[in-house]
Amino acid sequence: MVATGGGGVQEARRGERGARVLTELFAPAHFVIGLPLAVGAVTSGWSGLGWGALAAVLCGGIPAMVIATGVKSGRFNNRHVTERSQRPWLVGVIVALVLAALALLAALGAPWVMVACVTIMLVTLAVVGPITLAWKISFHTAVAAGSVVMLAHLLSAVPVYVVGVLLVAAIGWSRVVIRDHTPAQVTAGAIAGGGATWVTLALML
Repeated sequence: MVATGGGGVQEARRGERGARVLTELFAPAHFVIGLPLAVGAVTSGWSGLGWGALAAVLCGGIPAMVIATGVKSGRFNNRHVTERSQRPWLVGVIVALVLAALALLAALGAPWVMVACVTIMLVTLAVVGPITLAWKISFHTAVAAGSVVMLAHLLSAVPVYVVGVLLVAAIGWSRVVIRDHTPAQVTAGAIAGGGATWVTLALML
């Protein structure tokens, strides 16, 4: 009986370690940096990769540095900003950076698909940002689900959705296991991010 109990504890600890690896590996910033690069490469090759790099730096790279600086200074409790009261200021900064990226891409004549990709980020923030003021909806699953919908629009939809649903489910599981979110919060995040992306693509592409 003791051995069984010890094994259960060890299994739970392994599960939590695995969840933490998933939650770090698939952090929102990684999707925000990687998605524009993928969209640019798929749609326009090397030139698209350049446009994607511009969007990735403004929408993902700089916010990641802001978060890292905030964690170091004590403004944020961790790199995922799990304390809901700390999120509004960060969301405002990211919105400003995404708007700057949109303005720059439009002024420089970026491909419309790249403008749509960054617009999706803005729309997702417009949906999820206000919700997080009252309820800790998951940015992890929102951004992941939105990325899946975007890639499914550009690539073969069925395989992308099959892999994507499994990935978003795994990310949601990881957020629940480490007790940063409830099942309802990760589900709502996925619906909000995926829905915002689908509507934006339907209107723009």
